[in-house]
Amino acid sequence: MGLRDIPIKNEYRSLIDDVIKDFYVPLLGNAVLYQRAVGFFSSSALTMIAKGIDGLVQNGGRIQIIASPRLSVSDIEEIRKGYEVRKVIEKSLIRELSDIEDQEDIEKLSYIARLVANGILDVKIAFLTTKNEIAMYHEKMGLITDSDGNTVAFSGSMNESENAFKDNYESFDAFCSWTNDSERVFQKQMAFKAIWEDYEPGIETIDFPVAVKNRLYEYNPDLRLLNNRSNAQHSNEPEPKERKLIYLPDDFKIREYQNSAIHTWEEKGFRGIYDMATGTGKTLTALASIEYLFRKNGERLAIVIVCPYQHLVEQWVEDIVRFGIQPIIGYSASSQKNWKKNLEQAVRSFNLGVTDMFCFVTTNASFVTKKVQEQIMQLGKDSLFVVDEAHNMGAANYRRCLPTAFEYRLALSATIDRHNDETGTTALTDYFGEKCIEYSLKEAIENQMLTRYFYYPVLTYLDEDELEEYINLTHQLATAISKKGGKIVMSEYAKQLLIKRSRVVAGTRGKLSELKKQIEPFKDDKHLLVYCGATTIKEADADELDFGTRQIDLVTSMLGNDLGMRVGRFTSQESSQERAQIRAAFAEGDMLQALVAIKCLDEGVNIPSIKTAFVLASSTNPKEYIQRRGRVLRKFPGKDYAVIFDFITLPFPVDELGFQSQEIINSTKGLVKREIIRMLDFAEIAENPSETYDLIYDLKHSFGVTEEELKNEEVNGDVI
Repeated sequence: MGLRDIPIKNEYRSLIDDVIKDFYVPLLGNAVLYQRAVGFFSSSALTMIAKGIDGLVQNGGRIQIIASPRLSVSDIEEIRKGYEVRKVIEKSLIRELSDIEDQEDIEKLSYIARLVANGILDVKIAFLTTKNEIAMYHEKMGLITDSDGNTVAFSGSMNESENAFKDNYESFDAFCSWTNDSERVFQKQMAFKAIWEDYEPGIETIDFPVAVKNRLYEYNPDLRLLNNRSNAQHSNEPEPKERKLIYLPDDFKIREYQNSAIHTWEEKGFRGIYDMATGTGKTLTALASIEYLFRKNGERLAIVIVCPYQHLVEQWVEDIVRFGIQPIIGYSASSQKNWKKNLEQAVRSFNLGVTDMFCFVTTNASFVTKKVQEQIMQLGKDSLFVVDEAHNMGAANYRRCLPTAFEYRLALSATIDRHNDETGTTALTDYFGEKCIEYSLKEAIENQMLTRYFYYPVLTYLDEDELEEYINLTHQLATAISKKGGKIVMSEYAKQLLIKRSRVVAGTRGKLSELKKQIEPFKDDKHLLVYCGATTIKEADADELDFGTRQIDLVTSMLGNDLGMRVGRFTSQESSQERAQIRAAFAEGDMLQALVAIKCLDEGVNIPSIKTAFVLASSTNPKEYIQRRGRVLRKFPGKDYAVIFDFITLPFPVDELGFQSQEIINSTKGLVKREIIRMLDFAEIAENPSETYDLIYDLKHSFGVTEEELKNEEVNGDVI
């Protein structure tokens, strides 16, 4: 019997329905997972639904509870005074479990203790915090899931307490995953996961403190003995040391290459560049560097961290707090509404010597604003400037804002060299200094930091209309560019032509049919990524006023409608919360098989579960395709290797070369060279290079591409 076999109403009201008998007991008795998020939790509630829980336990099930702590006035006052929130909460929870003498209550706590000790019940504490303030987490929702994956979600006014079940007038609505409410159930699942795993914006979630568990075990005679033994074993252990303002997390073990980078950075006066492949731990290396500098600098440091995108800021924050730092988060949609005022106060306090440390994390866009620049310019000595994906900072509008007074500097990038922008690259190296580490993809794979991969080029071709447009744009480019000192100088008009031509290549109509052919054998698999270009596709006979349909929309429709796959999109249009939910669902695999993405996955987004990638965006920019490859190679449980299908665009099939004029061949030869260069780069460290090398040999021979031409293409960035 499963959840589908149980009659379930859309709404339950406690004074009309017997919610325990009619809802909880039958559903939990046929479930394997009970997830509950409540503003108030009482042990008495679990004992009231014990019959259903017993059934869940017999099914090998688990219970996950997210609850809010009950804080006294004095607790809140301690937090306002700056006491550590977690310690105050721990004290409050222990107080709730102390001095209980009523035998019925003791039995209830004994029951809870047994569930916790056996790994059946896991409790986490959620709360909302701002600086020296704490607010209660009041959400009330639940999820009950059976062994077939059927889920009932419910939400409403009811808490998990005896009063709620018996005395109060409470109500909740129920939604079933096998009905038209499936989307609502999915949303609740993702919301719970986000809070449980502590990446829900504005909510902090902590594990049930060990000290509280130990106090709980005291109410169960069997567990009391075990706990006393455990305490005796650890009685001689030293008390944990008081945490400093910045510290290394207990679970963080610095690797040899990270340690080497830090000491090289020190030797260079704490200025330099970490050139590290995507997925090799740039962020954690940077944070370990910050901790080291903080100690070396007499435990005094102002830290400014700049990232290109909002989602990158939030990912940095997740890691920063592990190092004991409570950052000021500054960008337009920041959860810290008063961040500008907080930044101003932090700078003033630091300069006056009132405080010895603060950390400000912001986006490139917010960093260059007048308000932020006014504050940054007041810092200099004892200040560290960190830039993630630092190649972006080489753009003219950003590099003029680089703070020259900052004593310490650190740039992070897998691709510090800016494509076709020597001026920007030079500006970055002049400001940050030399590379302190170069950690390549090849090294990372060899050292098992990244997973190995198989590479398969998939040939596609421009159709007649696309070929004509490509040649016309190439001719326009030839007249729009100039050379100075043997190097290409790109005007703004030429840059626009180049973008337009690259979109013709990325949006080749033939890629859609070829994608369907290549992905169909994987339609029942999980952890698939389709990387689209930022382009549109027009029907071959469309008129000039038809702007076409976005490639990502066509791909999403094909996967979802034609192939029946569970597909989601990952673009700049999704909010940070939606992205977190999508990432979680994709990692699970059952709810979301495939992601369709555009450019926002290039930098900073960590989705390590990606195993198979279909890359439609035929980029010739090494920065872009190196980043994309790195995203696919991140380690993930059960992921022994990755597979990359790279859609190569050629002007026409090799066997049609004899039908083409020399002018057309010459006009399209550059496209062939650029695609060959990318294939060579991918194949070099793949597990199956010989297949690609054979293809490259055929293309070079057929189109008359020499080794010298390929070298010139790489060095000079020949766009023609």
